[in-house]
Amino acid sequence: MPIKTREDLMQLKAQLPDETSYRMTILLCGGTSCLSSESDIIDEMLREKIEKNHLENEVNLVKVGCLRFCGEGPIMFISPDDIAYVRLTIKDVSDIFEQHILRGHIVDRLLYVDGAQNKTVPAPKDMDFFKKQQRIALRNVGDIDPRSIEAYVAREGYEALRRCISDMRADEVINVVRKSGLRGRGGGGFPTGLKWAYTASVKSDEKYVICNADEGDPGAFMDRSIIEGDPHSLVEAMIIAGYANGASEGHIYIRAEYAISIEPLRLAIDKAREHGFLGTHIFGSEFSFDIHIKLGAGAFVCGEETALIRSMEGHRGEPDKKPPFPSESGFRGKPTSVNNVETYVNIPAIILRGADWFASIGTERSKGTKVFALAGQLRNIGLVEVPMGTTFREIIYDIGGGHPEGKQIKAVQIGGPSGGVITEDFFDTPIDYDSLIAIGAMMGSGGMIVMDEDSDMVEIAKFYLDFTQDESCGKCTPCRIGTKRMYEILERLTAMEGDPQDLERLETLGENIKNASLCGLGQTAPNPVLSTMKFFREEYEAYAYRTKRTSYLIDGKQCIGCTKCARVCPVDCIAGKVREVHTINENDCIACGACYDACPTNAIVKP
Repeated sequence: MPIKTREDLMQLKAQLPDETSYRMTILLCGGTSCLSSESDIIDEMLREKIEKNHLENEVNLVKVGCLRFCGEGPIMFISPDDIAYVRLTIKDVSDIFEQHILRGHIVDRLLYVDGAQNKTVPAPKDMDFFKKQQRIALRNVGDIDPRSIEAYVAREGYEALRRCISDMRADEVINVVRKSGLRGRGGGGFPTGLKWAYTASVKSDEKYVICNADEGDPGAFMDRSIIEGDPHSLVEAMIIAGYANGASEGHIYIRAEYAISIEPLRLAIDKAREHGFLGTHIFGSEFSFDIHIKLGAGAFVCGEETALIRSMEGHRGEPDKKPPFPSESGFRGKPTSVNNVETYVNIPAIILRGADWFASIGTERSKGTKVFALAGQLRNIGLVEVPMGTTFREIIYDIGGGHPEGKQIKAVQIGGPSGGVITEDFFDTPIDYDSLIAIGAMMGSGGMIVMDEDSDMVEIAKFYLDFTQDESCGKCTPCRIGTKRMYEILERLTAMEGDPQDLERLETLGENIKNASLCGLGQTAPNPVLSTMKFFREEYEAYAYRTKRTSYLIDGKQCIGCTKCARVCPVDCIAGKVREVHTINENDCIACGACYDACPTNAIVKP
């Protein structure tokens, strides 16, 4: 039956079982990372035990989206006991069921251990990883069953849509979004309300809203986790955007390889149609809107809105010149508003709590929160949502817990392949759009990779450039040829075959590519190289002047002659007899690190 009134919403909410009727609620992570570690099997085994013991009315087991503390997954939260179990395996299911579910005894060995303080922390709220976070975009992720529309409605789901259609004109919705100060979370930070106003102002018989869910940055998984854990927030936000922009059709462009994300998204769209949130006469009005999913082939350049639109139209994913902008002439030549997943899911919260509330969070010109995929050399890694203006130091040390071995943090790569590195001198910089631009970096979509003192910044830059030159669409010469030439220079340097003139060539090429490329991919592709050259030039010079040691060495005082290093060396460059000090042939060593990992006495010295 179509939902037309607030009372209808309340009736739908009432269909959800009352959680207070259960003795225990278990939230088990079903995000991509945890699924790769068999959390789906853990769910099946635990559910089977609950049913076999006829505890369905006592124990509420819910497979939710990402529980955000990805480095500790698979992870499980149990309430009202306020307990988190981490790094679960299928071997732990019996202990959890027999000890905790049946007897109420905590399984101590599965609790989180704070490595910095060397103490057990049972309650999620007491973990440093969560303390400084503030959830808006991730407000439902990990808290609800993403497959249940009733669970979403129980948390004020679709109430923002009802208010917009029943109580507000389209221009009033746009004014609320403009006043909130929400800026695009996909990288550029363009004001969302202004983009919507442009689209709404263009006269046309048809308009479109598009969600860019083509999250392709290495190390980024924010949008994917939102879709997997809270797909209805995206659906509701896109309907609101359609109403505000005067569109009747929405499209979600998502890469086909995100199969785990696509399934709950399809289900959410089907459920929204079933209950009348999509279709004709939404909430009894004259407004009609529907959403379709468009699968992409995984091209990084299709994160650029004009390339995305061309791909949706069945063409090769290549960027177009702007103007005209998509707000004037986009999908099928019609006015089109494009935003990414994180941008959209802020909308329902802004409508419900007001523009002033959202604008009170963050900084003067960067409002609200930002989600980051925190990874790299840290104790705590996962999804982090913090107010704009939070510093790098707070994220690295207060949330991330610092380096697991106490080593010095050398740099942070922010903005993915399009971004640059931030050194320790800038760790106290507030993270907002303007402050990052001022120090030569950019927000990007939200990847944040932390590197320690052992990281080779030339190799890091080469990794990112390899990615961008491979993902170049090839339409413009500076990007197609220039990034390839830059990568060849880096290969020459790291093979100890370069010269000092290569450094000048890198800088000249990088600046020319930035200035002459057609789209944002080419314009930002040299950033990882140029920023690492700026802050770590001595590492480039060590390669250019061929003074850098590129092979591993063996410390004779530590070597016990166990032969483990020689047995794992793929190129047989380690010599030595049992119980005698071994040596490495530096000319043959490929610096793969296999010996370093195998050595039980730390006798292997890194290059």
